[in-house]
Formats: sequence, structure tokens, C-alpha cells
Amino acid sequence: MSGRVHAVIVTGAAGGIGAASCARLRREGYWVVGTDRVQAAGGECDAYASIDLEAVGESDAAATDAASTLRRLADRRPIHGLVHSAALQLVGKIEFLSVSDLTRTLAVNVVAPFALTRELATDLRAAQGSVVLVTSIHSRLTKPGFALYATSKSAMSGLMRSLALELAPVVRVNAVSPAATDTAMLRDGFGANWGEAARRKLDEVHPLHRIARPDEVADTIAYLLSSQASFVTATELEVGGGIHACLHDPA
Repeated sequence: MSGRVHAVIVTGAAGGIGAASCARLRREGYWVVGTDRVQAAGGECDAYASIDLEAVGESDAAATDAASTLRRLADRRPIHGLVHSAALQLVGKIEFLSVSDLTRTLAVNVVAPFALTRELATDLRAAQGSVVLVTSIHSRLTKPGFALYATSKSAMSGLMRSLALELAPVVRVNAVSPAATDTAMLRDGFGANWGEAARRKLDEVHPLHRIARPDEVADTIAYLLSSQASFVTATELEVGGGIHACLHDPA
């Protein structure tokens, strides 16, 4: 083993927030095990597993297999942290969305985090570790076209609070709730409407007059995993540049 004595697992490691979290946690000295459906770019992870979280969210056996893979990649290190950053975002009017679309979204965004936390609960307790779920501003404030995503993120917030109570007092469980963050998922959510004008308008509606950078969300995740947050559990920290408190009059 290297000098990195504690492991942290990050799902969605190929995404904007996931990749930034892997890089930030490596700087903190953790052995970082990343997972995603595709290979993570760059050297942000010490170990990597291609895991289909939709399958994990549909099958106890798949969840058990995934947890076994993650333990193996931790290479005998205590699992100090579990960061659920992976997300499926299917955007569209409800008339064009199926029950299967909702089932898939819930499998990735809610059931898989539940299943992996359950499977790794013994490891997390042994390490007196911590879990962080990446929710979204959509858990509270949303807009047309995001019914599936908003539903899943609201459920994720409830899951976080329940897991915090289930795993207390040994394991802390918290969430970080980003508003608009400069990621590919954000741009995909706007679709053909994304462009420089849309970016400027999005910046302007935030009281800090800009959207978040992925590394700013990663910094909050690192804080929640750290001993500096030792009395913080069942808490959802907003990383939103003030937009959670802001009303907007019609143009």
C-alpha cells in the first residue's frame, strides 16, 4: 500500500463534480476509488471501477458485487468516505417521459446510493467514516421539464436524513446541494437553448453573479468528510451563490 492509508469511494467520477471531488480528495491524502459507467479521464483516481449504477439500483446481487469490487480496489485500506455524485438526468415534458424513465432515474439517483451505503455500512462503521450525497437545488426549487430529476433529488434528501439516523452515532451522513454548476450535465439540461446568452442570464440570476465551479462543490464535499465537520450530520449544505434565498419578478 502507498502512504494513502484511508480510502474514499466516489461515484460519478467521470462527471464534472465527481472528477473535481476525486482530485480534491486525493490532495487531502485519501486513496480515491472512482466509479462510473465510462472510464474517468485524467489521473484523478488511484483506482477505478466501471460500475453500472442502474443495475446496482435494480438488484441486490449487483449491489453486493459492486461493493466487493470497491473493497478490493481499496486494497485493504479502511473505507473512510463514500461520495454519491453519480446522477441520471432525463429532461422533457411529462407527456414524453415513460414510467421506465422514472424507474431508471430513481435506480441511479436514489436506490443505488441506498444499496451501496447498506453494503458498505460495516466498513464505514469500522472506519468511523462519513457519507456525502450530492443532491441538487432541484430537490427544492425546480422548473418545467425536470420532473424526474427533481423527484429523485427530493427523495435523495430524505434518504440522506434517514441514513444519518440509521448510521448514527458512528457514521455521519450529509448532503451537498449545488445550484447551477459549470458541468456537461448543466449544458445538456439546456439542450439547444444553451449558449453564451443563456450562460450570462444564468450568471445574473445568482446573487453572486456567476454559477458554481465544480471544485467549489468538491471543497464542500471534502469539508463534510473531514474532522472539521465532526458534529455535522443529517445536514444538506447549499452551494448556490445565494439563489436558494432569491425571488425573481417576471421580466
